[in-house]
Amino acid sequence: MELWQQSLKQSLTDPADLAVRFGIDPAPLAPVAERYPMRITPHYLELIREAGDPIWRQCVPDPRELDDGGLSIDPLNEEALSPAAGIVHRYPDRVLFLVSGTCASYCRFCTRKRKVGCPSMRVSLGEVLAGIDYIARSPQVSDVILSGGDPLLMSDLLLEDILERLRRIPHVEVIRIGTRVPVTLPERITENLCRMLRRFHPLYLNTHFNHPRELAPEAAEACARLADAGIQLGNQTVLLKGVNDDPGVMAELVKGLLRIRVRPYYLHQMDLTAGTGHFRTPLECGVAIMRSLRGPVSGLAIPHYVVDLPGGKGKVPVGPNYVESETDRLEILSPGGERLIYPDIQD
Repeated sequence: MELWQQSLKQSLTDPADLAVRFGIDPAPLAPVAERYPMRITPHYLELIREAGDPIWRQCVPDPRELDDGGLSIDPLNEEALSPAAGIVHRYPDRVLFLVSGTCASYCRFCTRKRKVGCPSMRVSLGEVLAGIDYIARSPQVSDVILSGGDPLLMSDLLLEDILERLRRIPHVEVIRIGTRVPVTLPERITENLCRMLRRFHPLYLNTHFNHPRELAPEAAEACARLADAGIQLGNQTVLLKGVNDDPGVMAELVKGLLRIRVRPYYLHQMDLTAGTGHFRTPLECGVAIMRSLRGPVSGLAIPHYVVDLPGGKGKVPVGPNYVESETDRLEILSPGGERLIYPDIQD
């Protein structure tokens, strides 16, 4: 068993395990963990300083998750946009390929919290092969994004097999991997993994840092190994209330990302996912943060602030000139030019 697998095995999965260390009553958290699984790796646990801090909020169950707030369990309409096992085909030339059903740590704000880590998202080899077959039969697809769950929780051997099969498809030009393990399980980024990955260029990797404290030395070393293997690194941050909804925190994060050779790529407005309403901020919060970054922060470090529109309509950039419709709803232009109503919230 490799070191990263040992660490994963030692992860906390029961809120009761947090009681002694942080002096909390775990009873209110137990029903949440039964519905939406909890897993916190030893590395990520060490980043928590106190109950309720920005790291805690991202990984520890919260009773508010059981309040769906009238929101959808599948706000991006991924199930309807899935023409084959594990495939989400929203844009003509690229597909999301869900090859794993588990993550090293389960984010409490996850868009796919309805199934990630649950029995309903066990991914079989047959389903992976069916997804590859769909891509092979779709000549318009030139860009494949491996996601899940987390693709890097697969063994090197299985991941290598998937990458080899994709590389044999003539029309697949670019492969991307979406992973949070540099943040939550940095020991997974081994020299052997990087040596294998470098065989499949052009290969891009998008990771997911949300707070400056996650830029730990171990995470920096993991990103350095990937960058040294020639892998282009990007980061997708989610704007989260009580975590990074502050201009100073965001500036520290994006500047820190550049220092470890990770380019800030997206700042996501929270998806309208059931059980995540307590993380949502008003759109104006994100607009104000983006305004604060311009000038004091290098353009290299400034991400695109985007909303992933409900119903699978795609990502749109949000700036200071969005059209206000009512006090709690905003009009946004979709990629196709359609004027859509997006529900905002008030402070």
